[in-house]
Amino acid sequence: MNLVILPQASAELKEAVEYYEAEQSGLGERLWYEMDRHLQWITENPTLPLLRSGDYRRVNLKVFPYYMAYAIRGDRLVILAISHASRLPEHWIDRE
Repeated sequence: MNLVILPQASAELKEAVEYYEAEQSGLGERLWYEMDRHLQWITENPTLPLLRSGDYRRVNLKVFPYYMAYAIRGDRLVILAISHASRLPEHWIDRE
């Protein structure tokens, strides 16, 4: 399965990492590591998370209040968003 990360999702991740790194040195790196670990899990288990209304799946991070939203489109696994769980959590819903 080919992994595609939308530019908006990539920008959201970068923004979150920069925010946490500014809060405390090394915290942004911890967020990056957790995202990477979850991304690996998603690529190995793409159909395990519940399919939600809007034809997407979501994986919550364990430490940080973020989640990854993704969709399976043919042979592509598309990361739609890296979203804060309580700040406009579905702002990205119209992305394809």
